[in-house]
Amino acid sequence: MDDPPRRVLVVGGTGVFGSRLVAGVLRTTGLDVVVAARDAGRLAGFVARCNVAGRVTGLTLDARNVTTDALRASGAFVVVDAAGPFQEGGHGLARAAIAAGMHYVDLADARDFIAGFAALDGAARAARVVALTGASSTPALSNAALDRITAGWRRVDMVEIAIAPGNRAPRGLSVVRAILSYVGRPVRVFVDGAWGERPGWGMTMRRELPGLGRRWLGLCETADLDIVPARFSVREAAVFRAGLELAVLHLGLLAAGMAVRVGMLRSLAPLARLFRAMAALLTPFGSDRGGMLVEATGLDAAGAPVRRRWSLVAEAGHGPVVPTLPALAALRALAEGRITQPGAMPCMGVLTLEAIAAEFAGYRIAARIDAVAVPTALFATVLGEDFARLPAPLRMLHVPGHFLRASGMAQVDGAQGRLARLVASLIGLPAAAEAIPVTVRIEAGPGWERWERDFGGRRFRSLLSLSPAGGLVERFGPFTFELDVAVDDTGVRGMVVRGLRLGSMRLPRWLAPGSIATEGVDAAGRFRFDVALSLPLGLGRVVRYRGWLVPEQSK
Repeated sequence: MDDPPRRVLVVGGTGVFGSRLVAGVLRTTGLDVVVAARDAGRLAGFVARCNVAGRVTGLTLDARNVTTDALRASGAFVVVDAAGPFQEGGHGLARAAIAAGMHYVDLADARDFIAGFAALDGAARAARVVALTGASSTPALSNAALDRITAGWRRVDMVEIAIAPGNRAPRGLSVVRAILSYVGRPVRVFVDGAWGERPGWGMTMRRELPGLGRRWLGLCETADLDIVPARFSVREAAVFRAGLELAVLHLGLLAAGMAVRVGMLRSLAPLARLFRAMAALLTPFGSDRGGMLVEATGLDAAGAPVRRRWSLVAEAGHGPVVPTLPALAALRALAEGRITQPGAMPCMGVLTLEAIAAEFAGYRIAARIDAVAVPTALFATVLGEDFARLPAPLRMLHVPGHFLRASGMAQVDGAQGRLARLVASLIGLPAAAEAIPVTVRIEAGPGWERWERDFGGRRFRSLLSLSPAGGLVERFGPFTFELDVAVDDTGVRGMVVRGLRLGSMRLPRWLAPGSIATEGVDAAGRFRFDVALSLPLGLGRVVRYRGWLVPEQSK
């Protein structure tokens, strides 16, 4: 019987992630390591520091010009690419490893790199080797977490993935360059139930991350933007965001991206050394605690609304090891013969969340899965016992769970007068139409509902929430309207504006727009709406839209 494989070749083994992977292999497996790097002097020093019982050797190698013979000469059974940046590279190292009859694993998260990896599948099968790309935080860990939290679900509506390192985490030049390559540039993303483009580092939000507090997050270009919508048949949105702990860095990068968005610069990537040096000046601030979030919303096996999240927190100094742990799990599985199916593929469905999480041992890394309670419907809270008086079609729409989508048809009377047309345009209100398809998407959280109305592709949004007094408020941009809701057995008789604020400043009541909003049931038993808005002081109608909606069935 042949001896089991004993040696791993780690290309880029002296770098931020490669060095941590080498340490993990030496600490938790019996495998020897060949560390490959371009800088012979740095390589020699690294090998001298980490060589344990003669288990580490060095190999001066340039991954861009690697040969099959050089890989075979290493005596390794698997090649790991931890060098990057994958955004700028091809598959040369992977092809050489396959040609040499060696398994291959990389830590890539670059969208194009991973999308094109399938071209190597035929060669990998012919050579009877396993080639895995993306054995890192994304897509390996993110998809393993999604597999776990959505197991048995009937439907996945929305997925949000976020990575937020601590400010004191090391920043390799290749990582900085990779981020800058997409900041301000169009990023293709699945949102609002369709594919569209948003600026990289845009879709900015500040949200609570379990164990980390509130962090700024922005749209990140990564392979999961393609993989998740297809693999989980996501219906509404699949977004991957990343964030910098210090607001000055995160928002400063967002501002710098405007130069790309307006065409002044093609990319910020050539400025990577400058940005890295500027960020280094702020290293003493913030923390070295980082984390990751994977959250999904949909319907469980019984068709009930469900939202679950997997979250990870890495304590001081242990965050940079997280991207290496899926690769470490893959190496262990290959060495033990638990991954045997030849071919080239992204590292998804290959490693379970439990297999990756087993590699957390020995590090200050904690992960957990939480079920998010279905939020109480706002209308039910505001109306109290009167909510039960509403007809069933109204109650159904006003109890959205975590998410609800309804569609129908509407008639729209457009704005009257220049000022009204300007206001309608700023808000995104629809133009006049006799019959136009309408879709309403409602996402709910604790004490809030976000309503997005789509009239034939023209969208406008508002945020409903509870006032301190327990009433209903609706916010359009900087304007907040306090509403009185009157109901009877036929439906909502009216929602009347009784107060108006611009930001936190209360405005005179006479500046509030006129509004008539009623809800009922039409002859076909469908939710019926009729909403009219007009400027104060009789300055003209802004819009009136009326029609019907039917909530999407649980399927």
